[in-house]
Amino acid sequence: MNADISAVWDKIQAMINGFIVLLPNIVLALIVFAIFFFVARGIKRLVKRLTRNRRQARNLGLVLGRLAQGTTLLVGLFVALSIVIPTFRAGDLVQLLGISGVAIGFAFRDILQNFLAGILILLTEPFQIDDQIVFKNFEGTVENIETRATTIRTYDGRRIVIPNSELFTNSVTVNTAFENRRLEYDVGIGYGDDIDQAKQLMLEAMYSVPEVLKDPAPDVLVMELAESTVNIRARWWIKPPRRADDLTSRDQVLSAIKKKLVENGIDLPFPTQQILFHDQTEETDGDRSHQREGWPAGNGKLPKPRRISDSLRLLAQMQTADAHNGKADFPTANDEK
Repeated sequence: MNADISAVWDKIQAMINGFIVLLPNIVLALIVFAIFFFVARGIKRLVKRLTRNRRQARNLGLVLGRLAQGTTLLVGLFVALSIVIPTFRAGDLVQLLGISGVAIGFAFRDILQNFLAGILILLTEPFQIDDQIVFKNFEGTVENIETRATTIRTYDGRRIVIPNSELFTNSVTVNTAFENRRLEYDVGIGYGDDIDQAKQLMLEAMYSVPEVLKDPAPDVLVMELAESTVNIRARWWIKPPRRADDLTSRDQVLSAIKKKLVENGIDLPFPTQQILFHDQTEETDGDRSHQREGWPAGNGKLPKPRRISDSLRLLAQMQTADAHNGKADFPTANDEK
């Protein structure tokens, strides 16, 4: 019993002595890794600072900064392990990673997919930070593009986190991809109004708005002969094409168009429907050549419309005649005998 306790104590004492011997190496390894850690952060910040003012290279700077940071940390880890374990070689770690790479790939498939999609988004630059995009039901300003997900800030002050694989494999509308953006709105005028005059007035109204660009010039086009209106589409360009500028110009353009048309007597009609009533008591009911409403007369003779009182009087006369005839036709008891 005493021999077993002594053997266990000797092992514990040997481990403590070995740790004490390795303690200077461990402290030195931690110091070295900390130095590499701060150097990696400095490299990332330097790359971002160099590309911050260059729109075309901003996303590339993010990729290079993160890759440089990861590479520096990996080198620092190798150096630290070599200090703690002198027999350690980088090839051993590479071999270990290669053996477990397949299992890690299956376990973290979604994470790796988002990571790869994030790298491709940063390199191909379909959109950039501060761009305003529309993705499915989400619309807002791109705040950050990370290797796992992209965050956008909605116009009502919310943050949306979208996985990069979703952005890379689906359609995304970039509203600020170009310097100019065209807006449009359909205005309905009455059928009795002068179309050329209405178009000229709408152009004058758009030219009076400072936010509307003169080049490209605004234009108006007749788009539809609707049920109760003639729809004219007003189109104009703005710069810059951000959401706030869109709302401001739309407010001013529509207000100016409405004021201009009303001042010059152009009708802006409400939707209307015309309902035609047909007198079902006419003898010619069902004969399309004799109907007044909606059908041309076949022989040029149309029946005169009847008033409700005339129809009621005719109906009462018919009922009286039927009752009289029916009384005479019915057999009586004496007749049966």
